Amino acid sequence: MPSDDALRHLLDWYAGAGADEAIGDAPRDRYADSARVRAPAAPATATAATATTDRAPAVPALVARSAVEQSARDLAGAARTIEELREAFAAFDGCALKQTATNFVFADGNPAAELMFVGEAPGAEEDRQGKPFVGPAGRLLDRMLAAIGLDRNQAYITNILVWRPPGNRNPTDAEIAACLPFIERHIALAAPSVLVPVGGTAAKTLLRRKEGVMKLRGRWFDYEGPGLAKPIPACAILHPAYLLRTPAHKRETWRDLIALKRRLADG
Repeated sequence: MPSDDALRHLLDWYAGAGADEAIGDAPRDRYADSARVRAPAAPATATAATATTDRAPAVPALVARSAVEQSARDLAGAARTIEELREAFAAFDGCALKQTATNFVFADGNPAAELMFVGEAPGAEEDRQGKPFVGPAGRLLDRMLAAIGLDRNQAYITNILVWRPPGNRNPTDAEIAACLPFIERHIALAAPSVLVPVGGTAAKTLLRRKEGVMKLRGRWFDYEGPGLAKPIPACAILHPAYLLRTPAHKRETWRDLIALKRRLADG
């Protein structure tokens, strides 16, 4: 039997590779599962050589990225309410993160609020609870809201991705593109008075800019998305997770929060 040190090193290796969440109570032999899956029988016109492929494991068909994005646009565009959008997004199979995440993390707060925050993706605690911004970064966001006299009942909070990337890695361009039609529809249905992209990925994606969040924060932009009658004022802020790592930047974020409060007061 391996020693305790060897087991600890193995667990550290798994965590470093992104396998830091248990998705079942007992181990499962995925190789044995895949060996039981067979490819469809060869057509009657197949040669003897190709007919032997019915004894090989099936290979999933690749779906073109353009087809995935079109499917997302069709599903999101058909939703007439936030609840319909939630159901359509939960049923969407075009993002592979759905297969590895524990929970579908849609939104929290008040969908009728004037202020809407959009982050990047759920983290480990969000994945466990099924709510966005409930881990350490979420608790800091709650304190940030309290600093300007608000709480979660006076804000609406979501992410671009609703499934956690393994190991909290950055989302890929393909994952963002697959989920983008849903968040755009989400924003259109919520119709907030002010939109707040949280962090660099959300800021660059929603504002369609190439600059980093340090250059985007502190500036006002017009967010324009499908289904909107008019643009929504938008101002990016630094992600609370970043502020936990670099608290010196809380000063800039405090200025941004004051600007948000004034914008809401001005209507």
